[in-house]
Amino acid sequence: MAPPGRRRGQLSPATILLGLVFLFSSTASAASAVIGVDLGTEYIKAALVKPGIPLEIVLTKDSKRKETSAVAFKPAKSGPLPPGSYPERFYGSDAIALQARFPGDVYPNLKHLLGVSSESEIVGTYKERYPALEVTGTQDRNTVSFQSGVFSKDKSYTVEELLAMELKNVRENAKALAGKAYDIQDVVFTVPAFYTVEERRALQVAARLAGLKVLSVVSDGLAVGLNYATGRTFPDVTKDGKPEINLVFDMGAGSTSASVVKFQGRTVKDVGKRNKTVQEVQVMGTGWDRTLGGDALNSLIVDDMVSTFTELPAAKSASLTADKVKTHGRTAAKLFKETERVRQMLSANKETNSFFESFHEDIDFRYKFSRTKFEELTAAYAARVDGPINRALEAAGLTIADIDSVIVHGGASRTPFVQARLEAVAGKNKIRANVNADEAAVFGAAFKAASLSPSFRVKEIRDSDIQGYNHGIQYSFNLKDRDQKIFTPTTKLGATKDLPFQMMGEFEFTIYQALPRANGDVSKEPTLRFSSGNLTRAVTKMIDEDKCDRQSFNNYVQVRLSPITGTPEIVSAWVTCETEEAKGGIVDGVKNLFGMGGKKDQEPLKEGESSSSSASASSSSSTSSSADAESTDAAKPDEKKIKTVKSAITFDVEQLGYKKIPRKELKRMQDRLAAFDSSDKSRRLREEGLNSLEAFTYRARDYLEDESFIGASTAAVRESLEKALSAASEWIYSEGAEADEKTLKSKLKELEDIVNPILKRKNEAAKRPDAIKDFKDTIAHIKEVIQLVDNQIKTQSYESSKSSEAVSKASAEASASPSSTEAIDELDEEVDAPAQPEITEVSTVYTESDLTTVQEAASKAQAWIDENEAKQSKLGATDDPAFTVKDIAAEKKKLDDVIMDMMMKKMKHFKPPNQQKPKASKPKSKSAKGKKNASKSKKAATKETDAPAAGDGPSREELEEALKKAGVNKPNGDNNILNKLNLDKDASEEEILAAISKATKEGRLKDEGHSEL
Repeated sequence: MAPPGRRRGQLSPATILLGLVFLFSSTASAASAVIGVDLGTEYIKAALVKPGIPLEIVLTKDSKRKETSAVAFKPAKSGPLPPGSYPERFYGSDAIALQARFPGDVYPNLKHLLGVSSESEIVGTYKERYPALEVTGTQDRNTVSFQSGVFSKDKSYTVEELLAMELKNVRENAKALAGKAYDIQDVVFTVPAFYTVEERRALQVAARLAGLKVLSVVSDGLAVGLNYATGRTFPDVTKDGKPEINLVFDMGAGSTSASVVKFQGRTVKDVGKRNKTVQEVQVMGTGWDRTLGGDALNSLIVDDMVSTFTELPAAKSASLTADKVKTHGRTAAKLFKETERVRQMLSANKETNSFFESFHEDIDFRYKFSRTKFEELTAAYAARVDGPINRALEAAGLTIADIDSVIVHGGASRTPFVQARLEAVAGKNKIRANVNADEAAVFGAAFKAASLSPSFRVKEIRDSDIQGYNHGIQYSFNLKDRDQKIFTPTTKLGATKDLPFQMMGEFEFTIYQALPRANGDVSKEPTLRFSSGNLTRAVTKMIDEDKCDRQSFNNYVQVRLSPITGTPEIVSAWVTCETEEAKGGIVDGVKNLFGMGGKKDQEPLKEGESSSSSASASSSSSTSSSADAESTDAAKPDEKKIKTVKSAITFDVEQLGYKKIPRKELKRMQDRLAAFDSSDKSRRLREEGLNSLEAFTYRARDYLEDESFIGASTAAVRESLEKALSAASEWIYSEGAEADEKTLKSKLKELEDIVNPILKRKNEAAKRPDAIKDFKDTIAHIKEVIQLVDNQIKTQSYESSKSSEAVSKASAEASASPSSTEAIDELDEEVDAPAQPEITEVSTVYTESDLTTVQEAASKAQAWIDENEAKQSKLGATDDPAFTVKDIAAEKKKLDDVIMDMMMKKMKHFKPPNQQKPKASKPKSKSAKGKKNASKSKKAATKETDAPAAGDGPSREELEEALKKAGVNKPNGDNNILNKLNLDKDASEEEILAAISKATKEGRLKDEGHSEL
């Protein structure tokens, strides 16, 4: 059914055909591929789905399965760049490697800065960890931006732009894996369960800037659950099966979350009358701790490192304090890089050692750290592991006893004290170790992307996610402020709600999201403002034209939690009123009389209301007297009835909180990112050109010492080349370092113009003998073909002459035969007449024209090679060749084509040994004697052989007709005769004829009445 407001018109067949052509052509030109992206705090992982690749991790440029979440701008040696110039960008581990040198131009861990206020606690913590970064607010939007010292002007870059750069890099890696035929656009993101409306909107903007279309945004818990369900089948609840309920515990670098997920099967209606069983994955409740993660644990080690360092005598003498050390950009970068390594080492080792050369102010620092000390420092954090789990269970209305197993995900979940705490809470037997703790979420996201794309068919898993916050509306009515809750934390995404109002004029309300604070308070953050547009006009019109009662007006606004992003959105709005329906007139009475129904009968039925026509059909056996009574009642005018009138309301929606970026500003961001991409491409091409030029100079110097190269060049040319190479080498390390791509290509061409002719002569001299030998072998081969064609033509002529003589002789004998009587003619009507003598068809394979063609090709080829060999013999080693290997190959191809044509003609006339000859028609003859002789000859032939030779038997149609007359192929399917012949239904003609002949001689068919066979 078409959506409301969109009516389908009648389309012509030409229009439909044109649409189908466009559909198939567009599908063929743009192959489909989708990606799932696990947007982590420390790492970004992506998985690709395309035809032929069901699920595959997108590798980074250095072949790693995950990319460090960081982008860096490398400052230019000359200082800040002028407008229109852009620095070189680095991603992932390459970006982190620059952090110790340029800590103010490396931007890591951007995930938690999306959509948050520049004055929030999250931003404060980020500044403490990365003190060298200049974090500011975005003008007019109160979001996070960075000031980069790489640029002289236009220094500010929003967090959305920087994340878009990372996503573009991921997209390019995916395109490299998918191939040139695929353009990656569709994506599904995983986000933490605590992501707010503002954070989800900011992610949408970053994806749009990266050229990606967001198919869906799913929580980490649901993504892991989808991956868990892809290879499993769960109990069918429609058959009294018990659902499987698991807890997904995800502890990453920045946060910890827990999700209660239900897995079950369900039998549903399929196409037609069939049923099918689908799998269902439902998130029932979530809980989280936004600050409990690997970064928080790293901070504990950093504090201990700094405390240990400041106790060193050298540090004390330099008056170094903990604040001075941690606020130093380069030192802080070294600290956090090393602490990450230390924490990971302690997951498998009891202690580890670190050494920093010139750690701070040229002071060396050696550090030793044990797992025992780490657990002492993290004792308070271990107790916080329970928090997300308890809150998730509470939201789902369950206890830990209801959980079947705990699915662990995230790198920080491998920390020993976390594992121990999970075992204490849920029990060791419930901890699942058969789920990929690093990649389950990204594989689940990729599966979700494939299920949403029309280009793929996947296992049918119906999922439902939740948006873990309360949502409500605030508005004023009758001079009072009203507050109404519309969605709860466990409301499923995609759910809609009709909000009722009783307004006669324009009104507005605000949708808010209730966010819990650390102190236990709840902050109601506005997300949308609804403002009606034409309510006053609609109400006036309904009063004047529809005579609506003023007390009956109601307004409705339909609100939905977006199934794509999980954010609230306004779907539609309308106003209703009640009025008295006009009394039915004579026309309606006549319609009722004849069973056509009045206006009420033509109204659409409400859900659950039965059709009056169905009721009439079920009572069609009523007596005529009751029908007359009903007809009399139908003819009467209708009584007063109440009718509901409905009218749509136009409205405006204003995005609050994370304000919508103006189109002009969004275009400016896209243009700047495109300029960055263009600059990167130019730089890459320039570097490739410089590398090619430098490599060519080294290779050309080697040529000057190669004897074959020397033999193909003159001394003057080699001297000129040596001077050019020396000049090029000096230019590369001076002006060439800043030269553009065009200049580099020009320099390379100057050298190639000297070297390439020499290389060509050298290669031609090396390859020419073998090429000439192959060419002459081909000439010899074509001469054999000439002999073959000539012999074939002579054979054809001889066989044709012999066939003509045989026909002439047979015709003479036939004319001398005596005539027959009429009685014999009548008798012979049931006897097959012998065939008249005919000319044996001689297969004509080759003609004289074919022979001429082959002879001319051989003559031209021999003349060409003789002429060019004579020219080449007069040239020296330093002269350009008279003919090239490529010329020889072209002439050889001409001969090969002639040989192939002759072979194809031979193949067209080739007949397999068992191929059946076409059977000529046998006209009836009036010669009785000839008929008798033919009959005798036929009987004699039957006595001489038991079975006819292959290909000499009757046609299949004649054989089937004969078998029907003999009773072998009876209509009723009697196969008794086949059993007697020891044959099956698939026997060949030759097998059947041979078996019949043998059975007739042995007398096995006489008793069955088949002696005529």
